[in-house]
Amino acid sequence: MNIRSLNHFLALAEHLHFGQASIASNISVSALSRNIRHLEEETGVTLFIRDNRSVRLTAKGQQFLQYAKEATRQWRVICNELAGSSDELQGELSLYCSVTASHSILFDLLNRFRPDYPGIEIKLHTGDPEHAISRIVAGEEEVSIAALPRTVPRGLAFKAITKSPLLFIAPVNHAGIELTLPKHHNKTQWGQVPMILSEGGIARTRVNEWFRQLGVSPRIYAQVAGNEAIVSMVSLGLGIGVVPEIVLDNSLLADRVQILDVKPTLEPYNLGLCTLKRSLANPLVGAFWNLVD
Repeated sequence: MNIRSLNHFLALAEHLHFGQASIASNISVSALSRNIRHLEEETGVTLFIRDNRSVRLTAKGQQFLQYAKEATRQWRVICNELAGSSDELQGELSLYCSVTASHSILFDLLNRFRPDYPGIEIKLHTGDPEHAISRIVAGEEEVSIAALPRTVPRGLAFKAITKSPLLFIAPVNHAGIELTLPKHHNKTQWGQVPMILSEGGIARTRVNEWFRQLGVSPRIYAQVAGNEAIVSMVSLGLGIGVVPEIVLDNSLLADRVQILDVKPTLEPYNLGLCTLKRSLANPLVGAFWNLVD
Protein backbone atom coordinates (compact mmCIF):
# COMPACT_ATOMS: atom_id res chain seq x y z
CA MET A 1 0.00 0.00 0.00
CA ASN A 2 1.32 3.46 -0.86
CA ILE A 3 0.22 7.08 -0.73
CA ARG A 4 -0.59 7.13 -4.44
CA SER A 5 -3.04 4.25 -3.99
CA LEU A 6 -4.65 6.04 -1.06
CA ASN A 7 -5.00 9.21 -3.12
CA HIS A 8 -6.66 7.23 -5.91
CA PHE A 9 -9.03 5.71 -3.35
CA LEU A 10 -9.86 9.18 -1.98
CA ALA A 11 -10.53 10.52 -5.47
CA LEU A 12 -13.00 7.73 -6.20
CA ALA A 13 -14.61 8.11 -2.76
CA GLU A 14 -15.13 11.81 -3.49
CA HIS A 15 -16.45 11.57 -7.05
CA LEU A 16 -18.08 8.10 -6.90
CA HIS A 17 -17.44 7.96 -10.65
CA PHE A 18 -14.47 6.24 -12.27
CA GLY A 19 -14.28 8.67 -15.18
CA GLN A 20 -14.27 11.79 -13.00
CA ALA A 21 -11.89 10.23 -10.46
CA SER A 22 -9.47 9.19 -13.19
CA ILE A 23 -9.37 12.74 -14.56
CA ALA A 24 -8.78 14.13 -11.06
CA SER A 25 -6.00 11.55 -10.53
CA ASN A 26 -4.51 12.08 -14.00
CA ILE A 27 -4.55 8.37 -14.84
CA SER A 28 -6.65 6.17 -17.11
CA VAL A 29 -9.89 4.58 -15.95
CA SER A 30 -8.39 1.12 -16.37
CA ALA A 31 -5.34 2.05 -14.26
CA LEU A 32 -7.58 3.52 -11.56
CA SER A 33 -9.77 0.43 -11.54
CA ARG A 34 -6.70 -1.79 -11.30
CA ASN A 35 -5.26 0.22 -8.39
CA ILE A 36 -8.54 0.08 -6.48
CA ARG A 37 -8.74 -3.67 -7.05
CA HIS A 38 -5.16 -4.11 -5.73
CA LEU A 39 -6.06 -2.00 -2.70
CA GLU A 40 -9.03 -4.23 -1.99
CA GLU A 41 -6.79 -7.28 -2.30
CA GLU A 42 -4.32 -5.78 0.18
CA THR A 43 -7.02 -4.90 2.71
CA GLY A 44 -8.92 -8.14 2.13
CA VAL A 45 -12.31 -6.38 1.91
CA THR A 46 -14.56 -4.86 -0.74
CA LEU A 47 -14.27 -1.07 -0.52
CA PHE A 48 -16.68 -0.11 -3.31
CA ILE A 49 -19.87 -1.54 -4.73
CA ARG A 50 -19.84 -1.08 -8.49
CA ASP A 51 -22.53 -1.60 -11.09
CA ASN A 52 -23.24 -0.21 -14.54
CA ARG A 53 -24.84 2.94 -13.15
CA SER A 54 -23.14 3.85 -9.89
CA VAL A 55 -20.24 3.48 -7.50
CA ARG A 56 -20.68 3.66 -3.74
CA LEU A 57 -18.64 2.92 -0.64
CA THR A 58 -19.30 -0.18 1.42
CA ALA A 59 -19.45 -0.02 5.21
CA LYS A 60 -15.83 -1.21 5.26
CA GLY A 61 -15.02 1.40 2.64
CA GLN A 62 -16.43 4.14 4.86
CA GLN A 63 -14.25 2.89 7.69
CA PHE A 64 -11.19 2.79 5.45
CA LEU A 65 -11.98 6.32 4.22
CA GLN A 66 -11.20 7.76 7.65
CA TYR A 67 -7.87 5.94 7.72
CA ALA A 68 -6.97 7.13 4.21
CA LYS A 69 -7.72 10.76 5.05
CA GLU A 70 -5.60 10.66 8.19
CA ALA A 71 -2.75 8.73 6.56
CA THR A 72 -2.48 11.14 3.63
CA ARG A 73 -2.72 14.11 6.00
CA GLN A 74 0.15 12.73 8.10
CA TRP A 75 2.14 12.09 4.92
CA ARG A 76 1.79 15.72 3.85
CA VAL A 77 2.78 16.91 7.31
CA ILE A 78 5.97 14.84 7.45
CA CYS A 79 6.92 15.75 3.88
CA ASN A 80 6.50 19.43 4.70
CA GLU A 81 8.46 19.07 7.94
CA LEU A 82 11.31 17.35 6.12
CA ALA A 83 11.30 20.10 3.52
CA GLY A 84 11.01 22.77 6.19
CA SER A 85 14.74 23.36 6.24
CA SER A 86 14.76 24.35 2.57
CA ASP A 87 14.33 27.93 1.45
CA GLU A 88 10.93 27.38 -0.14
CA LEU A 89 7.82 25.56 1.05
CA GLN A 90 6.40 23.14 -1.50
CA GLY A 91 3.36 20.92 -1.67
CA GLU A 92 -0.44 21.02 -1.95
CA LEU A 93 -2.85 22.96 0.26
CA SER A 94 -6.56 22.19 0.05
CA LEU A 95 -9.01 25.07 0.60
CA TYR A 96 -12.82 25.28 0.72
CA CYS A 97 -15.09 28.32 0.57
CA SER A 98 -18.23 29.67 -1.06
CA VAL A 99 -18.12 31.24 -4.52
CA THR A 100 -18.65 34.65 -2.93
CA ALA A 101 -15.78 34.14 -0.49
CA SER A 102 -13.52 33.09 -3.36
CA HIS A 103 -14.25 36.38 -5.14
CA SER A 104 -13.74 38.57 -2.10
CA ILE A 105 -11.87 37.24 0.94
CA LEU A 106 -9.84 34.53 -0.81
CA PHE A 107 -8.88 36.83 -3.69
CA ASP A 108 -7.08 39.15 -1.30
CA LEU A 109 -5.44 36.32 0.65
CA LEU A 110 -4.09 34.60 -2.46
CA ASN A 111 -2.76 37.89 -3.84
CA ARG A 112 -0.56 38.11 -0.75
CA PHE A 113 0.15 34.39 -0.46
CA ARG A 114 1.28 33.53 -3.98
CA PRO A 115 4.33 35.85 -4.25
CA ASP A 116 5.77 34.53 -0.98
CA TYR A 117 4.99 30.84 -1.54
CA PRO A 118 5.11 30.07 -5.29
CA GLY A 119 5.94 26.42 -4.58
CA ILE A 120 2.62 25.74 -2.82
CA GLU A 121 -0.13 24.42 -5.08
CA ILE A 122 -3.64 25.50 -4.10
CA LYS A 123 -6.41 22.91 -4.44
CA LEU A 124 -9.64 24.92 -4.18
CA HIS A 125 -13.16 23.54 -3.77
CA THR A 126 -16.16 25.90 -3.75
CA GLY A 127 -19.68 25.16 -2.60
CA ASP A 128 -22.37 25.77 -0.02
CA PRO A 129 -20.91 27.68 2.98
CA GLU A 130 -22.98 25.42 5.22
CA HIS A 131 -20.40 22.65 4.62
CA ALA A 132 -17.27 24.75 5.24
CA ILE A 133 -16.70 23.55 8.81
CA SER A 134 -17.95 19.98 8.40
CA ARG A 135 -15.47 19.40 5.56
CA ILE A 136 -12.64 20.51 7.85
CA VAL A 137 -13.80 18.28 10.71
CA ALA A 138 -14.15 15.34 8.30
CA GLY A 139 -10.60 15.88 7.06
CA GLU A 140 -11.70 16.62 3.49
CA GLU A 141 -9.99 20.04 3.45
CA GLU A 142 -7.15 21.63 5.37
CA VAL A 143 -8.39 25.23 5.51
CA SER A 144 -11.79 26.79 4.87
CA ILE A 145 -13.38 30.22 4.99
CA ALA A 146 -16.44 29.86 7.19
CA ALA A 147 -18.88 31.61 9.48
CA LEU A 148 -18.21 30.91 13.15
CA PRO A 149 -21.04 28.93 14.77
CA ARG A 150 -22.07 29.51 18.37
CA THR A 151 -20.84 26.05 19.27
CA VAL A 152 -17.37 25.35 17.89
CA PRO A 153 -16.51 21.69 17.22
CA ARG A 154 -13.77 20.27 19.40
CA GLY A 155 -10.32 20.57 17.90
CA LEU A 156 -11.29 23.38 15.52
CA ALA A 157 -9.20 26.56 15.26
CA PHE A 158 -10.83 29.79 14.02
CA LYS A 159 -9.26 33.13 13.10
CA ALA A 160 -11.63 36.01 12.41
CA ILE A 161 -11.30 38.10 9.25
CA THR A 162 -14.45 40.21 9.02
CA LYS A 163 -18.08 40.49 10.08
CA SER A 164 -20.99 40.52 7.66
CA PRO A 165 -24.56 41.46 8.68
CA LEU A 166 -27.40 39.13 7.73
CA LEU A 167 -29.91 41.08 5.64
CA PHE A 168 -33.55 40.64 4.68
CA ILE A 169 -33.81 41.39 0.95
CA ALA A 170 -36.80 41.89 -1.35
CA PRO A 171 -37.15 42.49 -5.09
CA VAL A 172 -37.06 46.08 -6.35
CA ASN A 173 -39.61 45.35 -9.05
CA HIS A 174 -42.27 42.76 -8.35
CA ALA A 175 -45.05 44.03 -10.58
CA GLY A 176 -47.57 41.33 -11.42
CA ILE A 177 -46.43 39.16 -8.50
CA GLU A 178 -48.44 38.98 -5.31
CA LEU A 179 -45.80 40.14 -2.84
CA THR A 180 -46.65 42.55 -0.05
CA LEU A 181 -43.62 43.78 1.85
CA PRO A 182 -44.32 43.28 5.56
CA LYS A 183 -44.09 45.99 8.21
CA HIS A 184 -42.21 45.67 11.50
CA HIS A 185 -43.66 42.95 13.72
CA ASN A 186 -46.81 42.59 11.59
CA LYS A 187 -47.38 38.93 12.34
CA THR A 188 -50.11 38.54 9.74
CA GLN A 189 -47.96 39.88 6.91
CA TRP A 190 -44.81 38.00 7.99
CA GLY A 191 -46.83 34.79 8.09
CA GLN A 192 -48.07 35.31 4.54
CA VAL A 193 -44.99 36.54 2.68
CA PRO A 194 -43.15 33.82 0.71
CA MET A 195 -39.64 33.26 2.10
CA ILE A 196 -36.59 32.02 0.18
CA LEU A 197 -34.16 30.57 2.73
CA SER A 198 -31.03 28.48 3.00
CA GLU A 199 -31.59 24.75 3.38
CA GLY A 200 -29.57 24.79 6.59
CA GLY A 201 -26.58 26.31 8.29
CA ILE A 202 -26.07 29.36 10.48
CA ALA A 203 -28.26 31.74 8.46
CA ARG A 204 -31.21 29.34 8.52
CA THR A 205 -30.83 28.77 12.25
CA ARG A 206 -30.87 32.50 12.95
CA VAL A 207 -33.84 33.14 10.67
CA ASN A 208 -35.77 30.33 12.37
CA GLU A 209 -35.02 31.90 15.76
CA TRP A 210 -36.15 35.31 14.47
CA PHE A 211 -39.52 33.94 13.34
CA ARG A 212 -39.91 31.94 16.54
CA GLN A 213 -39.39 35.10 18.63
CA LEU A 214 -41.97 36.86 16.44
CA GLY A 215 -44.37 33.98 17.07
CA VAL A 216 -44.83 33.24 13.37
CA SER A 217 -44.42 30.14 11.25
CA PRO A 218 -42.78 31.33 8.01
CA ARG A 219 -44.35 30.53 4.66
CA ILE A 220 -41.39 28.97 2.86
CA TYR A 221 -41.50 29.25 -0.92
CA ALA A 222 -38.07 27.74 -1.57
CA GLN A 223 -35.10 26.27 0.29
CA VAL A 224 -31.83 26.89 -1.50
CA ALA A 225 -28.26 25.59 -1.26
CA GLY A 226 -25.95 28.59 -1.56
CA ASN A 227 -26.66 32.25 -0.84
CA GLU A 228 -26.00 33.39 -4.41
CA ALA A 229 -29.09 31.52 -5.61
CA ILE A 230 -31.21 33.27 -2.98
CA VAL A 231 -30.32 36.68 -4.44
CA SER A 232 -31.22 35.41 -7.90
CA MET A 233 -34.63 34.08 -6.86
CA VAL A 234 -35.45 37.22 -4.88
CA SER A 235 -34.50 39.43 -7.85
CA LEU A 236 -37.14 37.59 -9.90
CA GLY A 237 -39.81 38.66 -7.41
CA LEU A 238 -40.42 35.21 -5.99
CA GLY A 239 -40.20 36.20 -2.34
CA ILE A 240 -38.10 37.66 0.47
CA GLY A 241 -34.73 36.16 1.33
CA VAL A 242 -31.97 36.43 3.91
CA VAL A 243 -28.32 36.62 2.86
CA PRO A 244 -25.02 37.89 4.32
CA GLU A 245 -24.16 41.42 3.21
CA ILE A 246 -20.90 40.17 1.66
CA VAL A 247 -22.96 38.08 -0.79
CA LEU A 248 -25.00 41.09 -1.85
CA ASP A 249 -21.89 43.25 -2.21
CA ASN A 250 -20.45 40.75 -4.71
CA SER A 251 -23.66 39.94 -6.59
CA LEU A 252 -24.31 41.08 -10.16
CA LEU A 253 -27.99 41.27 -9.21
CA ALA A 254 -27.56 43.64 -6.27
CA ASP A 255 -29.35 46.49 -8.09
CA ARG A 256 -32.43 44.29 -8.55
CA VAL A 257 -33.06 43.79 -4.84
CA GLN A 258 -33.61 46.10 -1.88
CA ILE A 259 -32.57 45.74 1.73
CA LEU A 260 -35.47 45.75 4.17
CA ASP A 261 -35.14 47.69 7.42
CA VAL A 262 -36.14 44.84 9.70
CA LYS A 263 -35.97 44.99 13.49
CA PRO A 264 -34.64 43.31 15.48
CA THR A 265 -31.66 42.67 13.23
CA LEU A 266 -30.17 39.22 12.86
CA GLU A 267 -26.87 38.34 14.48
CA PRO A 268 -24.12 38.99 11.89
CA TYR A 269 -21.77 36.44 10.37
CA ASN A 270 -18.31 36.29 11.93
CA LEU A 271 -16.24 35.16 8.94
CA GLY A 272 -12.74 33.76 9.16
CA LEU A 273 -10.31 30.91 8.53
CA CYS A 274 -11.00 27.45 9.95
CA THR A 275 -8.68 24.50 10.34
CA LEU A 276 -8.04 21.68 12.77
CA LYS A 277 -5.70 22.70 15.57
CA ARG A 278 -3.47 19.74 14.81
CA SER A 279 -3.18 20.93 11.18
CA LEU A 280 -1.42 24.10 12.32
CA ALA A 281 1.71 21.92 12.68
CA ASN A 282 1.70 21.64 8.90
CA PRO A 283 4.00 24.43 7.60
CA LEU A 284 1.77 24.97 4.56
CA VAL A 285 -1.32 25.46 6.70
CA GLY A 286 0.66 27.66 9.08
CA ALA A 287 1.88 29.87 6.23
CA PHE A 288 -1.66 30.46 5.01
CA TRP A 289 -3.01 30.87 8.55
CA ASN A 290 -0.49 33.61 9.28
CA LEU A 291 -1.83 35.74 6.43
CA VAL A 292 -4.50 36.90 8.86
CA ASP A 293 -3.22 39.02 11.76
